[in-house]
Amino acid sequence: MTTGNSPAFPAGDDWDAHWRSYGSSAEFNPAQAFRRNLILKLIREQAPRATRVLDIGSGQGDLAVDLRAHLPSSAILGLELSATGVEIAREKVPEARFLQCDLLQQVNPHEDDRHWATAAVCSEVLEHVDDPAKLLRNARAFLAPGCLLVVTVPGGPMSAFDRHIGHRRHYTPSGLRNLLQEAGFEVEFSAGAGFPFFNLYRLAVIARGRKLVERARSPTPARLTSMEWLALQFFRTLLPCTFTKGDWGWQIIASARESATRE
Repeated sequence: MTTGNSPAFPAGDDWDAHWRSYGSSAEFNPAQAFRRNLILKLIREQAPRATRVLDIGSGQGDLAVDLRAHLPSSAILGLELSATGVEIAREKVPEARFLQCDLLQQVNPHEDDRHWATAAVCSEVLEHVDDPAKLLRNARAFLAPGCLLVVTVPGGPMSAFDRHIGHRRHYTPSGLRNLLQEAGFEVEFSAGAGFPFFNLYRLAVIARGRKLVERARSPTPARLTSMEWLALQFFRTLLPCTFTKGDWGWQIIASARESATRE
């Protein structure tokens, strides 16, 4: 595959450093497990025969771990800007393939990967880029006609920590629908998920946003306090009880299709 040489993110967004610093802590984030369950549920419902799954912005491979566990007969390909993310993901899921790829540059997939995926996921990626429609349009080179695309993005207010890790914007269901249509997809639905407990979790993150930034900037990793650990367990228990679709949830999720008639 060939890609451009310019970074997909401004210089302040150091994704190699991001995955070195936050890779292990992300695994314990209850919101991660909540949204991955939503994603897997949608794939099972809307693409039960998916045999080739593309993870757009595969990070350090946590979603690929779940995809491998729940779709063991499916091939998995991850596209990730960060070399560090690709390295960690390959160690976690050696059965999958991970490629370093800048989807904000025009891509030329290998012939075997062109129009390859029968299902695709883009989870918590679009809020980090200045031109998300371009990223989605470029990713279409990897999607087979009729491919299901599942997208998640954050909604609700932005915390200081969100800004610290490079969030440009948060979305509404209608905003995500418009973005997917602009990128050329046929949108099946776009909604908010997680009301009320996911919203409560996000409010807790917002309240502690500056403290989280200070912790992230510390040269030595800080261990969770007993209260923080209990809070994470509390939300890990509650989040599966949230309503999965509606207008109020701050986890925005959508499904769309690559055109079945694309030439």
